[in-house]
Amino acid sequence: MTDGRHDFGFLHGSWQIRNRRLEQRLVGNTNWQEFSAICQKCFVTIGGMGNIDDFSGVLPDGKAVEGMSVRVFNPQTKLWSIYWADNIGCELQPPVHGKFTNGRGAFYGTDTLHNTAIKVRFDWYDISATNATWEQAFSPDDGATWETNWQMFFTRV
Repeated sequence: MTDGRHDFGFLHGSWQIRNRRLEQRLVGNTNWQEFSAICQKCFVTIGGMGNIDDFSGVLPDGKAVEGMSVRVFNPQTKLWSIYWADNIGCELQPPVHGKFTNGRGAFYGTDTLHNTAIKVRFDWYDISATNATWEQAFSPDDGATWETNWQMFFTRV
């Protein structure tokens, strides 16, 4: 099918991940932290309408982080919903929703940061059989401006 349900097929398998993230978000900080992580497995579930991956790394402050993404495709809207949970927040974060167009995925949602409503954007791009890039950005002004605060550079294992 070409309705979008296979758009995350590139991600199935195992990956090494080089991370860059801002030390602080939406405060004008420009100091990037770098650390490595792994995705031991991204696999298909719910009859091909979803996938789950794991994330394991050590943050620059020495704290171990274990996380997972859950992605679900809606065949009626042709949109993906992406949820994140980790051992730091210990709950599913609000989802982002979107799709791939011309090889680039754009997914949007709402959340809060420091008790302030923000917009959230996930982007997937530079996708090949052996590499992919993911980026997260936040907007404090309803999408007028965006601050990229996390980048992941995936290399297939």
